[in-house]
Amino acid sequence: MKTLFVSIACVATFFAKAQNIYQNLDTIKAPAVYDNIYVRPLYTDSVTVSGFVIFIKKEVKAHKHLGHTEQVLVLEGEGLMRLGEKEFKIKKGDLIPIPKDTFHSVKTISKKPLKVLSVQAPYFDGKDRVFKE
Repeated sequence: MKTLFVSIACVATFFAKAQNIYQNLDTIKAPAVYDNIYVRPLYTDSVTVSGFVIFIKKEVKAHKHLGHTEQVLVLEGEGLMRLGEKEFKIKKGDLIPIPKDTFHSVKTISKKPLKVLSVQAPYFDGKDRVFKE
C-alpha cells in the first residue's frame, strides 16, 4: 500500500510539473517597448536543454556557439538567415538546425518582428557564444 501511495504521489508531482511548464507559444508576446531583441526564457533543466522565444526587430549579428547546437522554428515574420556560407529566406513554419561551431545571423525583412522558438542543447548560458569580427 505504501508503494502504491508513493507511486501515485510521484505521478501526481510529474503531472503538476508538466502543467506548470506547458505554454502556448501563440500567447507569448514581446513587451510594448524593447530595442532590437527580446528573449523570453521558456524552460531549462540547467544541464541538457534550454528553450526560448526570441523576438527580433532588426537583426542578430553573426555568432557561433562552441559547445551546443540550436534549432530555430520561425513562428512569425520573415528574415534573411545566414548559416555558414549559405544565405536564405526564412518564414513562419521553417525549422533551421544550427550545428555547434557554425556562424549564423539573421536580419528581419518583414514589418512584423521575427518571432522564433530557439531550443538549445546542451543547456545555454551564453558563455560559449563567439561573435564574428
